Amino acid sequence: MPKDAQGLGLTIASPEGAAAWDHAVAGYLGYRADAPARLKALFAADAAAPMAHVLKGSFGMLAFNAAYVPAARAAAAEAARLAVTATTREQAHAAALAAWADGALDRALRLWRGILADHPHDVVAFRLHHFVAFWLGRPREMASAAAQVRPAWSDGVAAYPAMLGCFAFAAEECGERVRAEHDGRLAVASDPTDLWAAHAVAHVLEMTGREAEGIAWTEGLSRHWSGGNQITHHLWWHRALYHFQQGDTATVLDLYDTQFRNVASPLTASHPDLYVDVQNAAAMLWRLRRVGVEGGARWEELADKAEARMGDVLSAFTLPHWMMALVATGRWDAAARWLEAGRAAASGEGENDVLVREVALPVSEAILLAARGQAARAVALMRPVLGRMHALGGSHAQQDVLWQAFADAAMAAGDRGALAAALAWSTQRFATPPAKRAAWARAAAWAD
Repeated sequence: MPKDAQGLGLTIASPEGAAAWDHAVAGYLGYRADAPARLKALFAADAAAPMAHVLKGSFGMLAFNAAYVPAARAAAAEAARLAVTATTREQAHAAALAAWADGALDRALRLWRGILADHPHDVVAFRLHHFVAFWLGRPREMASAAAQVRPAWSDGVAAYPAMLGCFAFAAEECGERVRAEHDGRLAVASDPTDLWAAHAVAHVLEMTGREAEGIAWTEGLSRHWSGGNQITHHLWWHRALYHFQQGDTATVLDLYDTQFRNVASPLTASHPDLYVDVQNAAAMLWRLRRVGVEGGARWEELADKAEARMGDVLSAFTLPHWMMALVATGRWDAAARWLEAGRAAASGEGENDVLVREVALPVSEAILLAARGQAARAVALMRPVLGRMHALGGSHAQQDVLWQAFADAAMAAGDRGALAAALAWSTQRFATPPAKRAAWARAAAWAD
């Protein structure tokens, strides 16, 4: 039986097919923009390989787009059919993909952890678990999986830098910043093109208030980002955060237009409404708006896409960002219809349905109410879900904008208790106190 780069048996027709699998997996782990082309080459090498269909379905699910889910389900079914005589590991992969596509996220996580228990070098199982756990706001689950497999990994094992980047990010989200920075820098020293590891260190520098270092870090590594997918946009967004904290809003807007939301770029055009790009764009424009810098037509571009994605609730964390675009453009009727479409789409009992219905939509509605001058109602709607807001996914740096929205509503409502809760959240997570953070200085001054 052919084996993959990590030495795992692979049900595939030939060593050439196994090499095509390794190339496709390397594209996934490395956030390469040509990963779809690599997948196509894998199918050309062996369209009957169960794991080829697992990867195809996973790529669809990774996009957080409801339109891709039927194809992912079909890929899972085909993988299961082809895996009847394959390894139990490959059968478990097919089952995990089916669970994921059906919205049974906890089951998918358990299946991936089961694979890792027997096969700690299964980088696909690990990375998919890492992704889903992150977007469920479960950093401890991410860290637990990292601790489970780390003893099996060392320098010299294929994909070790990519794994180090994941170890680093899991540690960062758990507040273990020294360890996160060590692992992230070690990964980048081994492979300067490792975008996820660069991203983990960028987070550490943001959370510890080291903006000048963050600018230098991203500046020094940006020459290695060629060929990367939309994670490069997110890295440029981090760069913009450093400049925002320094008060350099002109550079922030320039980076918006030329890097992380350049609508004319082929990368943006390939997926113009990709969840992470929408999050980057809306969150940054919202920050700028709060300090008096208007986004103008940039908001209209996002709002058009928000209307087009009504009823797609697959990415819970993206939903409040769509609402930001709708309220920033004054599309009140569309915002109301958008909420109704979201409620209808999230009427099931899957983990994401419950999360959307009970957390994401109340947060989104609160943003709408505050924009319409009903700040007290916004606070009343959002306050009960603050303790669950992390479950929407996103990092602390990304979640920050939701807490900023709550702080603004609290100030508008004259609710000092609510504002104190928001300030406490910021204080607990960021090394820089609210009074010295560009996004929080006004709230801190109002509280005094």
